[in-house]
Amino acid sequence: MSNILHLNLNCKEPIPDVPTILSKPNQRWHFALHPLLNEKKKKSSKLPVNTPSFVALNVKSDAFSSIDQTSLTAIVKEKNLDLLLEFGGVESVAHALETDVKNGIRGSVHDIALRQEVFGSNTYQRPPAKSLFLFAVQAFKDLTILILLLCATLSLGSGIKEHGLKEGWYDGGSIFVAVLLIISVSTVSNFRHNRLLEKLSKVSNNIKVDVVRNGRRQQISIFEIVVGDVVCIKISDQVPADGLFLDGHPLQVDESSTTGESDHVEVNSSQNPFLFSGTKVADGSAQMLVTSVGVNTTWGQMMHTISRDTNDQTPLQARLKKLTSSIGKVGLAVAFLVLVVSLVRYFSGNTEDENGNQEFNGSNTKAVDMVNSMVRIIAAAVTIVVVAMPEGLSLAVTLILAYSMKRMMADQAMVRKLPACETMGSVTTICTDKTGTLTLNQMKVTKFCLGQEPIEAFSSISTNLLNLIQQGAALNTSGSVYRATSGSKLEFSGSPTEKAILSWAVLELDMDMEILKQTCTILHVEAFNSEKKRSGVSMRSKADNTIHVHWKGAAEMILAMCSRYYDASGSMKDMDDDERMIIEQIIQGMAASSLRCIAFAHIQIPEEEHEIGIGLQKLKEDNLTLIGLVGIKDPCRPGVRKAVEDCQCAGVNVKMITGDNAFTARAIATECGILKPDQGMTSEAVVEGEVFRNYTLEERMEKVDKIHVMARSSPFDKLLMVQCLKQKGHVVAVTGDGTNDAPALKEAHIGLSMGIQGTEVAKESSDIIILDDNFTSVATGLRWGRCVHNSIQKLIQLQLTMNVAALVINAVAVVSAREVPFTVLKLLWVSLILDTLCALTLASGQPTKDVMEEPPVSQTQPLITNIMWRNILGQALYQIVVAFTLQFSGESIFDVNERVKDTLILNTSVLCQVFNQVNARKLEKKNVFGGMHKNKLFWGMIGITIILEVVVVEFLKKLADTQRLSWAQWGACMGMAALSWPVGWVVKCIPVSDKPFLSYLNW
Repeated sequence: MSNILHLNLNCKEPIPDVPTILSKPNQRWHFALHPLLNEKKKKSSKLPVNTPSFVALNVKSDAFSSIDQTSLTAIVKEKNLDLLLEFGGVESVAHALETDVKNGIRGSVHDIALRQEVFGSNTYQRPPAKSLFLFAVQAFKDLTILILLLCATLSLGSGIKEHGLKEGWYDGGSIFVAVLLIISVSTVSNFRHNRLLEKLSKVSNNIKVDVVRNGRRQQISIFEIVVGDVVCIKISDQVPADGLFLDGHPLQVDESSTTGESDHVEVNSSQNPFLFSGTKVADGSAQMLVTSVGVNTTWGQMMHTISRDTNDQTPLQARLKKLTSSIGKVGLAVAFLVLVVSLVRYFSGNTEDENGNQEFNGSNTKAVDMVNSMVRIIAAAVTIVVVAMPEGLSLAVTLILAYSMKRMMADQAMVRKLPACETMGSVTTICTDKTGTLTLNQMKVTKFCLGQEPIEAFSSISTNLLNLIQQGAALNTSGSVYRATSGSKLEFSGSPTEKAILSWAVLELDMDMEILKQTCTILHVEAFNSEKKRSGVSMRSKADNTIHVHWKGAAEMILAMCSRYYDASGSMKDMDDDERMIIEQIIQGMAASSLRCIAFAHIQIPEEEHEIGIGLQKLKEDNLTLIGLVGIKDPCRPGVRKAVEDCQCAGVNVKMITGDNAFTARAIATECGILKPDQGMTSEAVVEGEVFRNYTLEERMEKVDKIHVMARSSPFDKLLMVQCLKQKGHVVAVTGDGTNDAPALKEAHIGLSMGIQGTEVAKESSDIIILDDNFTSVATGLRWGRCVHNSIQKLIQLQLTMNVAALVINAVAVVSAREVPFTVLKLLWVSLILDTLCALTLASGQPTKDVMEEPPVSQTQPLITNIMWRNILGQALYQIVVAFTLQFSGESIFDVNERVKDTLILNTSVLCQVFNQVNARKLEKKNVFGGMHKNKLFWGMIGITIILEVVVVEFLKKLADTQRLSWAQWGACMGMAALSWPVGWVVKCIPVSDKPFLSYLNW
């Protein structure tokens, strides 16, 4: 009864929730009967829709009951050919998975959902990312935070002991609150930064895959692949899931990612049909049947145990850490000297208490008073350490990098490796591809020549010659043509060049690809590769059993293989030197018009050569007959000329490296602005890859800077150029989209892969993915790289100005036996919290024209340049003079008490930093106000800082140890702070040496 029910249900779409009632032994029997069941299904489906032969039951489905995931995994994972044959081969497995080997799965929503429910989805669970708590623990381990906690503890204990719990907790408790606030900001910032990197990682892993569903070839996300899918894979693709070789031509597969073996493995239909997720196709093209997805694949099981480390430290962060450490050592040395001086002054009786009495009086001094004095002296020394360490820098740099990565993503540049964010600012040379990067990658056949004559009316072509052209286009291709229903729009798939030729052949020559494929049998295929720049196919005609070889590729390379040609009438003629020269001139003419020239050639294998296998395994490559030439137009992208000019004005050389011939390359390069119109073919600006390759090392090093265009280049030539440029001291960025570009992408300082046309191997080898394949996005990435470096330098200048001033002020105050004007709490407000707000202000800045008017950032120059040292010392000196004036004469000048004087010092210092933010907008230019009105966030942060300062001074008197100020006092503070602007203008008039400032210390 169960079997009858199964047969009846098969006349419709599978019904969900039909129970699996076959026992294990009967599953094999059911598997053997599966073809019969499918045949019964086809016959039953002819029943009228309005007279169903069954009643739909809401019971569990028995779909895929003849095979389970364990068996599928065992077949592929263990490469068990015997088990595969026991199941009946690949086609029987396909039938068991309800897959049509030619048309794929049905692909309906219900079908996909059912397969995901039974076999799982093509995703795997990564180990959990670091939690917010772990980032908080990491923040607590910071040395400065530990010092602050120590200082807070000492202050809390001393305050409670001296003033009681009610008022004694203010200083220490406030420091604890400030530390918690700093830890919170740091933790949340690092947590969000980590989440951003995780998000970018997921986006980069979401690759597109070609599948056949319901007879239609389409692109879907790798995460949407299900068991039973027919996937089309070709050279340079990543295998998206475990599966079996279904149809096509033998593949060469790089399995080093799973096995560690560097040798390529041949995958075919007979001896080794097993394909593993994560491996790369090195050569060939085929269709595969997916048998396992997600965690059931070999790659998924391995990746499930691997955690991605997203905490890469950039070179700039490493240099910043070193700088912070050096400044911290200076602070420790100063603090130690201050501690020694303070202790000597105390024990020698040179210090007085609040009442003017000598603090230390030998044995008459109480132990409690001595301990209190020691705590106060140590706290003052610790304060100096806190002053010196620019701890806010690391947090601020993280904010700037995270913000820049997010904005670069919005500008179509996805950063895969964090150091690339800043290295882009140092790039001196960009080696770019042509197709799709400088051009739109929207190719269209605009010219066709037979022999020596251009053809306008295709109806004049002879039937025999037209048939050969159609065969060359339909059979010698990795693309396909699909029409869903009669009258619907045609869909072309494949590379842009393949799609252009197929659309031309179908729409202009009335080619029917499916009929042509049915008239012949494919014997051997030589896939296109960037070395030979051609592809070929041999086929046997079913009509007369003759064997033909078709070649297609770069026109001058195909022409070199030909000894005859067809003229416009369809007659075959021998090709002498004069006629060859005329055809070469036609090719050059097309190239000079910015057309990519593709040639078709053909030869029929004589019958006597059939038996010795000519045309079966090795395609004949000489004495061919040239069929014709097509010219393909690929227009330049709008705005690319402006982007090239911007790069050149910024001191960045742009070199075009292309596989096209020299004439096409020169025409496109001139149109894009890479070449000037007067730079002819005879100049050293244009060179072919083979010529460059054959130079001696000395010649390459001499000529590499002069070369602007490399034509007919191979990936090896691109790698060679990158190596030469690096040896010459250039910082090189390279674009690439193919598997063979991977060595050059890895060799360059910045590898830029293409998000649309780029292969997975290229993307994995790159640092940044250009999502829209547009050179303008490359130039935008250059701007952001410079902007990041510029923002960080501005922040360093701003922070160190305050650190230097506060360090000197506190040290002198302690040594001169006065109270330190900057307590720990005040320093936390000025140094850490204020600088976090400054970081947000500077991070929000958009790349301006200024950054592209400066030379590239040298990777060898000091992090703090001489210009920055001049600005830091000039502003710090002014702030020190103001603070000392208020410290020593403030009470008499303003007729106020000591507490108001200390408040004036704090208020003036904070406002000096606020006004100095405007000075920091331009490191070198005197006009710091240009474009300032456009940055709303800048004004917002300035306003927030001032409001917070008003709150600290006017409302947090006890916590911050401040006193309310009058309007006149606020005006005086504003006036003194505003003088930072003219001081900054005067300082920038002082010339500086090119020799790094710190190098003088080596004398």
